[in-house]
Amino acid sequence: MSEANRGVRGSVHSRGAGLLYGGDYNPEQWPEEVWAEDVRLMNEAGVNLVTVGVFSWARLQPGPDDWDFGWLDRLLDLLAEHGIAADLATATASPPAWLVRRHPEIMPVTADGVRLEFGSRQHYCPSSPVYRGSATRLARMIAQRYRAHPAVVLWHVHNEYGDHVTECFCATSAAAFRAWLRERYGDVAELNRAWATDFWSQRYGRWEEIEPPRAAPGPVNPTQLLDWRRFCSDALLGCYLAEKAVLDEDGGGLPVTTNFMSMFKPLDYWKWAAHEDVVSDDAYPDPADPAAHVNAAMNFDLMRSLKAGRPWLLMEQAPSAVSWRPVNVPKPPALGRLWSFQAVARGADGVLHFQWRASRAGAEKFHSALLPHRGTGSPQWDRTVRLGRDLARLAEVAGTRTAADVAIVLDWDSWWALELDDHPSSRLRLKDLTLSWYGAAHARNVAVDFVPRGADLAPYRLVLLPNLYMASDETAAWLGSYVADGGRLVCGFFSGIVDDHDHVHLGGYPAPLRNVLGVVVDEFWPVPDDASVEVAFGERTVPATLWSEWLETAGAETAAVYGPGALAGRPAVTRNAHGAGRAWYVSCHLGDGIGFVLDEAFADAGVRPVHAVPDGVEATRRDGPAASYLFLLNHRDAETDVPVPGGVDLLSGTAVRGTLRLPPLGAAVLRTAHPHPER
Repeated sequence: MSEANRGVRGSVHSRGAGLLYGGDYNPEQWPEEVWAEDVRLMNEAGVNLVTVGVFSWARLQPGPDDWDFGWLDRLLDLLAEHGIAADLATATASPPAWLVRRHPEIMPVTADGVRLEFGSRQHYCPSSPVYRGSATRLARMIAQRYRAHPAVVLWHVHNEYGDHVTECFCATSAAAFRAWLRERYGDVAELNRAWATDFWSQRYGRWEEIEPPRAAPGPVNPTQLLDWRRFCSDALLGCYLAEKAVLDEDGGGLPVTTNFMSMFKPLDYWKWAAHEDVVSDDAYPDPADPAAHVNAAMNFDLMRSLKAGRPWLLMEQAPSAVSWRPVNVPKPPALGRLWSFQAVARGADGVLHFQWRASRAGAEKFHSALLPHRGTGSPQWDRTVRLGRDLARLAEVAGTRTAADVAIVLDWDSWWALELDDHPSSRLRLKDLTLSWYGAAHARNVAVDFVPRGADLAPYRLVLLPNLYMASDETAAWLGSYVADGGRLVCGFFSGIVDDHDHVHLGGYPAPLRNVLGVVVDEFWPVPDDASVEVAFGERTVPATLWSEWLETAGAETAAVYGPGALAGRPAVTRNAHGAGRAWYVSCHLGDGIGFVLDEAFADAGVRPVHAVPDGVEATRRDGPAASYLFLLNHRDAETDVPVPGGVDLLSGTAVRGTLRLPPLGAAVLRTAHPHPER
């Protein structure tokens, strides 16, 4: 592989190299004579990138001072000889048996004191200095040996941090938690204030009295739990940063990634992505879920947003069925192709899979693969080859970007705090609330970015807050300034309730957001399970579930009211003029009915769909310096006619204009002139 094809910071490959295609390759599970067949078939399928070494620690380091890199040398040489690039892992996701037997203290401990055993993966305490020291030692050996290897274009740290172990309650973790708290608060008095420890006589006199929130007789201090969530995310991030520091020093300047797991609650991906050169994601939507593509689109938009719109990499997806659901439904023949295009449509510059060759043994032996157990005689192999050819036809899309007029605020601190115990309802789940709002935008083919709290909102016509339970005065000022300057804001219920220590804002909810929203919430009225309340938008009514509120206007207009019941006639949805802008407040969970509110907000903000298409067709756009690319994805099981501008369908190579007929689960990617819409 030529030097021009080697990676650069922030990109897996040089510009013009096309889209990446391949998957996890675990050659250590197979005799070496199989490897030659593998690379031959990879070339046949159009595979140009494979992830290697993810779970090879025990092979690379069979003993404390024993090393065996010969097999990996031969493998990487073979890949380079056949023009296949490698995403080389640091192999640190599964410590070997010799390490955990010499140092059993690195094994994680649960909240009720059970030390987990060897025999799976991710069996380590994130705060263990022994684990971190051993992992960075291995990473350095790999980096120094392969930093100039012609096959290696990307460093892959660990694998799916937090997939099995997100927290550890051992003595080592307790000491690390106290150190984290000392850095955050400075002294015990400040911690007592933040944790409100006068409640239930929880006051601390010395740092040594503080422990992790282990199993307790009753509810645990909520701010302690919130800080624990923050600490656990940071502890795992510390593991990643320790290895990345080694790769930055000894890795030859190649880009570094670790694979995320979509919208994953335990880890604050805004903080993590700041330390990634390339964002990568593992996505496993369920083929049995008819709305799975909407959730996948939301996750893909988040991945694109984590690095401010830069292309990302789909590191793993299943070619067909997974092995870990109670019922593992395979993908219909066209679905894997369609979902692969969806990732590219939403900013991915590569589509990889788990895995290349189906395992013969082990916990994932029934997980699908690009090369299945049946081999090249399987229809799956035909699909593998076809997808490689399709992605090669889309090569010119690589490096292009997506623009959005709408932003959704996603804040991990608020997410963690919202889902703590002892709230008016235990049914609130931020991801579900966000998906409801995102789904309405998706159905209307409105492009959406995600942004963290405090981001620059100037590029957006409209900002959505499905929920922001935690909002400081600074956060309120940030949102208020955006609206006052002409922005549009739609805010969901139970927002602006607490500060960053989970202390309630006094004076009437949502205290810091009252001015911009023009409302006061007197009392929360959560809706019982299997019940609903009626909300009337003029002559149209929709059911609200999960949540409602006793809402009073304080300058806002009423846009919808509650129907029969205790809240009859009271405001349910409001709109408020604030400076040059406008803000809506939605005091209930409307489900699909949120579309009534968003339609009004879209129109008011001048937000338009990417392209007008029939229901069930997803339209997205990526823009480059020379052309724009319109992706049309038919998620229906029926042929669908779609109106199209003039352009060339890259998948078929044909010129189209007027109407394009998409087959069931079919797709088209049109190269068009730049639309240059007004933003």
